[in-house]
Amino acid sequence: MTDSEQAAAGTSEGQGPVEIDEEMARHIENKRDELLEKFEIPDEFPPAVLEEARERTEGIEQQIADEVDDREDLREMTTWTTDPVDAQDFDDAISIEERDDEFVLWVHIADVTHYVTPDTEMWDEAVRRANTVYLPAYTIHMLPPVLAETVCSLVPNEDRLAHTVEMHLDKENLSYENIEIYKSVIRSDARLTYTEAETLLDDPAAAEEYLEDQSVDLAAKTELVWELADRMHEQRKEDGSLVLNPSRDRAHTIIEECMLKANKAVTHELMWDRGVEAMYRVHPQPSPQEWNEALQEIQDLDGVSIPGSGWDDPRQAVNATLEDAPGRQLDKIQWAVMKVMPRAKYMNDPFGGHHALNFEIYGHFTSPIRRLSDLINHWIVYSNDVPEDLLELCDRASDRQKDAEQCEREYKQFLEEVGLDPAAVNNRGIEVVDD
Repeated sequence: MTDSEQAAAGTSEGQGPVEIDEEMARHIENKRDELLEKFEIPDEFPPAVLEEARERTEGIEQQIADEVDDREDLREMTTWTTDPVDAQDFDDAISIEERDDEFVLWVHIADVTHYVTPDTEMWDEAVRRANTVYLPAYTIHMLPPVLAETVCSLVPNEDRLAHTVEMHLDKENLSYENIEIYKSVIRSDARLTYTEAETLLDDPAAAEEYLEDQSVDLAAKTELVWELADRMHEQRKEDGSLVLNPSRDRAHTIIEECMLKANKAVTHELMWDRGVEAMYRVHPQPSPQEWNEALQEIQDLDGVSIPGSGWDDPRQAVNATLEDAPGRQLDKIQWAVMKVMPRAKYMNDPFGGHHALNFEIYGHFTSPIRRLSDLINHWIVYSNDVPEDLLELCDRASDRQKDAEQCEREYKQFLEEVGLDPAAVNNRGIEVVDD
């Protein structure tokens, strides 16, 4: 998912879990424990953290009732979530309106920092872990799962506290006419899977299956946000943003583009309007020689041709090539690009921008339940208080993400070595059987 960097898990709906025997289960568990120890990834939460999380998630309805008067009340607005069928975190939701001269897009993020503040055990534990680690069929959370299962889960037909990014977009060029970021109370109308969102776009009458309140025109809203997301996606490509997955379906495109737009809006607000340090996402560019080597490797692939006008802008050259390349070569083209790409990292200054996205300023805000950077940016947006050790936190988040990705690679490689398909394991889970 470009720089969302946590591609939504694919699903194999209708298929059962991958079956293994007890000996294989022990073998997998031992390997997982070995990797978690190697990369110093803690699996168990300290009792004090779990107890604090339990206490903070008690009396949800009263907590929200006490907050309503101090927040924007958006409960009457049509709002919904869209996630993989097996998603564990429903931490982002969207709303949209079309007006005479603008689109208004709301991205609502679970207000994690209402519960996890710098004076809590959970905050310290989040700093220690720095991110959620996603192994096939096994997740090591950054924050106690009870948060995502209760107060930070934007489930349908229940009031929830949120941090909302309200973006007024010019109808012609989709630029930000106005950005507002504030605490809110929302009430999601529906929880859609990606498959359901696709079905809804094809068959608007299917909305009746996903809603309790039939007065909500979810089909029309979904169609509107798809039209906006498609325009944002095409505009991003035209502006030079690298898009390595040209065949992404509509539901993924909606969520990806809305989250990118919100992340960019927040960090523009922090940098240009407030001039504060934050956890910015910086992605250096490859050298001209490295880009040339990647493009030459792509050009040499059978059945692949880079448009003659594209070599001056490697990102657009890759985009154009992926559009027309044979399906069998897509992985090789993507790999040729990834080999020369420097690692993105978190910095307290956006200097250098984000090369792959071609954004001058970028940072993360939309996943505070699973990324330290987003959690800290939520706190800075709300309090305007920048942690004194922000530079160290940036380095830690970058290092821990690198370790998490390496752990995931080695775990997937191990699964392949023992004859298991990591994608199938991830999508369908594992079941231990006697025979």
